[in-house]
Amino acid sequence: MKTTAQKWGNSLAIRVPKSVAMQVGLKAHDDLEIVVREGNVVLKPHLRRVCRLDDLVKRITSKNVHDEISTGDPAGREVWW
Repeated sequence: MKTTAQKWGNSLAIRVPKSVAMQVGLKAHDDLEIVVREGNVVLKPHLRRVCRLDDLVKRITSKNVHDEISTGDPAGREVWW
């Protein structure tokens, strides 16, 4: 597929055809990562990972778990068990 770079302020802009956007799940206002690879411009969707607590807890091991941290004596009417 072919497109043209156009001037936009001090930058260049390209339009991503709808068919291409749909193939990669790209929507308006999505973040993109721009990299140069072997002389080519590569646009990659910058996906934010959505982490679930269950998945994070499963990754806890005896090697990466930390000890308790002392926060000092009570400062008000809270109760420490």
